[in-house]
Amino acid sequence: MTKPTITDPTLHLPRILCLHGGGVTAEAFKLQSRALITKLKPYFRLVYADGPFLCDPGPGILPVYADFAPFRRWLRWLPEHAEIDAESAVDEINYQIKQAMDGDTGDGADGEWVGLMGFSQGAKVSASLLFEQQCQEDVLGKGNASTHWRFAILLAGRAPLVSLSEYSKGNKALVDAGEISEGFAHVEEGDGKHKLRLPTLHVHGLEDPGLHLHRRLLEQYCEGGGATLVEWEGTHRVPIKGTDVQPIVDAIMDIARKTDVY
Repeated sequence: MTKPTITDPTLHLPRILCLHGGGVTAEAFKLQSRALITKLKPYFRLVYADGPFLCDPGPGILPVYADFAPFRRWLRWLPEHAEIDAESAVDEINYQIKQAMDGDTGDGADGEWVGLMGFSQGAKVSASLLFEQQCQEDVLGKGNASTHWRFAILLAGRAPLVSLSEYSKGNKALVDAGEISEGFAHVEEGDGKHKLRLPTLHVHGLEDPGLHLHRRLLEQYCEGGGATLVEWEGTHRVPIKGTDVQPIVDAIMDIARKTDVY
């Protein structure tokens, strides 16, 4: 007897592209965000991309995720990470993102790509991708950018933003994609050209050692009217307890309604 075909109920849902932190992998990020997946699965299809560059495991990854090696990163954050020119780094990042998105379409999914969700370094890249779309729209007109993201969910995302195209190249508040991506101030007072106006959700762990950098991303790189903040009593990780996760999900659904996803 032929087994009945089981259709994936998420194939036609709006899609969110998910970017892992530095020194992790897409598969490990799925496990890290399992509680969010459970809550969001009725409303969104979450697709996970692998960073382009191999590296040592990030802080706190071992021994829990040892089986997921080799580990990956999107950007340089240590001097020992191999030097690369900005153009090549952008090409590698875009290639990995395109592979993940095209691969999901190959699985039969056809929902609109509406959001980005990243943790740590993945949040920095997510915010930077949203900023690139904004820069394109500022030049080409609203709706004429190469992407149509509605929002970004930034879990423990650090400043500064990263330049990922010609549209943001030369902005002194940003680092280029080949540079060490954090650990110094880049914002020039009085220059508003680095401000992200498109909707963002910032999730901050109040016990995270990098909290001051997460707050810099929110306060110095995002316009107040487009940004939402959710704080929780936790360290540098993705929340998994229901009482911590539900406010994040509520905020995501609120942004989805405000951006006409739902």
